[in-house]
Amino acid sequence: MNQLNNAMELEQAHVLQTYGRAPFVLDHGQGCWVTDTDGNSYLDCVAGIAANALGHAHPALVAALTEQAGKLWHVSNLYHSEPQARLAQALCNSSFADRVYFCNSGAEANESALKFARKWAHDNFGPEKHAIVTFTSAFHGRTFGALSVTPREKYQAAFRPLLPGVRVAPFSDLPAAAGVIDDSVCAVIVEPVQGEGGIHPADESFLRGLRELCDQHNALLIFDEVQCGLGRTGTLWAHQATGVTPDLLTAAKPLAGGLPMGAVLMTERVAGAMHPGDHGSTFAGSPLVTAVAGAVLAHINQPGFLAGVVQKGAYLRERLEELNSPLITEVRGRGLMVGMDLTIPASRVVESGYRHGLLLVNAGPSTLRLVPPLIISHSEIDLLIERLTAVFTEVQEVQ
Repeated sequence: MNQLNNAMELEQAHVLQTYGRAPFVLDHGQGCWVTDTDGNSYLDCVAGIAANALGHAHPALVAALTEQAGKLWHVSNLYHSEPQARLAQALCNSSFADRVYFCNSGAEANESALKFARKWAHDNFGPEKHAIVTFTSAFHGRTFGALSVTPREKYQAAFRPLLPGVRVAPFSDLPAAAGVIDDSVCAVIVEPVQGEGGIHPADESFLRGLRELCDQHNALLIFDEVQCGLGRTGTLWAHQATGVTPDLLTAAKPLAGGLPMGAVLMTERVAGAMHPGDHGSTFAGSPLVTAVAGAVLAHINQPGFLAGVVQKGAYLRERLEELNSPLITEVRGRGLMVGMDLTIPASRVVESGYRHGLLLVNAGPSTLRLVPPLIISHSEIDLLIERLTAVFTEVQEVQ
């Protein structure tokens, strides 16, 4: 208990207070489980907010990390790196992309994609073509450019003025999107499945329509797959289930299995606008993180893995429907990216979850988000349902 109190007191005394934290200190994890400093174990349905795709301390990732840590950690992008080159090849071979730009987070990936789009439009059409279209309830990050295309008052209000030239349309409303996309637009950025906005999959017809509008107006289509990409929805990339191909795609959270990493995948048409000195990042694509990311991608691409995500996702949603709680109004999602709309604040369910050995997280005020490691088993899903039943009973009793 002294260690617990000490860590919490130190954090509260010295760390910038921009997070609401759970009332315990996590010490170690294995698979889909984490244990705190008091020895309490929790089934992790947060996975570092969809980052720990292969759970905690996965043997393949530990091996890749250990091997590379004994060789080379960081050298900067002034030098060639084999783990980076191999990962870039694997990402291009697994997607629409011809080239990859590496960075350190999802927000940085989105910042980079916006910058690439502006540069492409400037070089090909001139400075007047600079507008960017985003959508209601989107979340693309908290840095200035990413925040500018995250049209949510609680995030933006205190930080205006933001990046100019941003237009907002309702999510999954194609006629409204058509009303703001014209020849002055350089890019449209959209999540194929909105994460922080409440786990809302975009309609296939909406994404297809955006592709057509972008082609019509010589604009680039950016898919933000920071949360929904890399197997989370049951295909390697969420957009692959729709048959709609972007010009750029941003990835991050699960890319290096929980280590800080981001990437922008793009076509050669976009990449041709960028030259040495146009963009860069000191720590981007280091040998250490790219070695681990290579192991993550190889594991997710193993035969049967993604089919397993589809099957377990369907089983999870089926079992969630069986909860039949009056507090639940809707269950939706794709693969192992599931949202539950509630009649009460989701924070109450999250807090009760701690008492029942569950790590849970919200996606908006009244949506519970379930994004467990992709390796979760059927028996662990059954245990999740058992514990959620107790959670909803407890919460309902104190209404």
